Amino acid sequence: MTATARPLAWRALLCAFLLALLSSCGGGDGGGGFPALGAASGTAGNGSPAAGAGNGTGTGGGSDAGGAAGGGGTGSGGSTSGSGGGGTSTAGNGTGGGDDGGVGSGGTGVGVAADATSVGSVDGLGSVIVNSLRYETPTATVYELEDTAALAIGMSVRVTARADAAFTAGTALRVRSAADVRGAVDSVDLAGDGSFVVLGNRLTVDPATVWADSAGLAALAVGTPVQVWALPTSAGTLRATRVQTVGVATAPVLSGVVRQLDRASGSFLLGGVRVSYTAAVLDGMAAGELVDGAVVRVRAAVPAVAGVLQASRIEAWYPLPAQSGTPVQLSGVMADFASLASFRLLGVAVDASAAAVTGGLATSLGNGVRVEIDGVRQGQTVVASKLRIRHVPGTGGPARFTLIGAVGGYRSAADFRVQGQPVDASVGSVVFVNGHAGDLANGRRVRVTGTAVREGVLLADTVQFE
Repeated sequence: MTATARPLAWRALLCAFLLALLSSCGGGDGGGGFPALGAASGTAGNGSPAAGAGNGTGTGGGSDAGGAAGGGGTGSGGSTSGSGGGGTSTAGNGTGGGDDGGVGSGGTGVGVAADATSVGSVDGLGSVIVNSLRYETPTATVYELEDTAALAIGMSVRVTARADAAFTAGTALRVRSAADVRGAVDSVDLAGDGSFVVLGNRLTVDPATVWADSAGLAALAVGTPVQVWALPTSAGTLRATRVQTVGVATAPVLSGVVRQLDRASGSFLLGGVRVSYTAAVLDGMAAGELVDGAVVRVRAAVPAVAGVLQASRIEAWYPLPAQSGTPVQLSGVMADFASLASFRLLGVAVDASAAAVTGGLATSLGNGVRVEIDGVRQGQTVVASKLRIRHVPGTGGPARFTLIGAVGGYRSAADFRVQGQPVDASVGSVVFVNGHAGDLANGRRVRVTGTAVREGVLLADTVQFE
């Protein structure tokens, strides 16, 4: 070999080595290779992250569940995660939600995050806390809010997020919240934990119900127009999580379980109200999905006439992704309880036969008990791994709200705000950690916890200075 040929040979060998190295990056090690780069270079539609797929870079169309199919390859992205072609990895990196974790399914890689859906009510602010998990909310988090200008404690919500399998950490990609009932109070029942009726539907309350501008159920007068965030329980019944009075309830809202669907007349029952959907727009659901047992939110332009509500819009109530294997958190009231292996939560079939039960005795579980579950979607059922008891009728249960952030609008320990939420830390034996009441001042970062919200004020039991 001549002196001139030797450098050329070494260059050829070096190029071959580099090409082999690049071609091996698509599989294994949690999908960290180059082929599935659609999420990083894709464009999110409707503000949601685009998880692209294929051998090249993709442009995602976005979806509620945080996934979209990217072009330019042979792979396809599901509604919960984009699947990278050209290798065996499933890419979860570079999503628009600001989280750079991913789930790997090729080679030996094991990721730490997965697309997940959490449905319940807001337990706290400073990020967003739902179902006992604090979801970080980076600037890329998309908020879809109706009937309110800002998210508040007690509002029903669906969070689409990146979360670890054990639901110990998460980053919100999309936060959706809307009022569930709006209308005038028909009646009030103070017996037991109490309930009230709006638009022919019964709304039960418990110690965790947030009263935005009243002292509680006893202060709620018949005829008062209210807007309520609630968790559907069974036909004609919901658990109120936040109650707020409104000036005039001219545009009714009603949510619940569909029954007695009559396609010939184009109507169905929600509690004691017949809903006509002949002129309604079906939002995010197909006509075939409107069936008995479906949980829906109905909007109307005018109040019901002669017991019939003319719907202008009908949507599925915080739908869950259909894909098996999707991590799911749910908070609601047990219904159709046969055993831990068979009951419904928010209209969804649940099997908690192998779940770790905390917060009370498993023998106390049954219809009417409020619980939280962590689990995985398997076909039409959510298989729960954890179940937390939150309220047992007649015996109570833990209610806890959390605020994390800087003090604002400070006037006294009895009057300041955190995350825009009014707080009173002067009632009872409030515990101060790393400081005392005199340290409260605008700008001081605190973690405030309390067990009740009355007349819009969180009654604190603990204030921890950070």
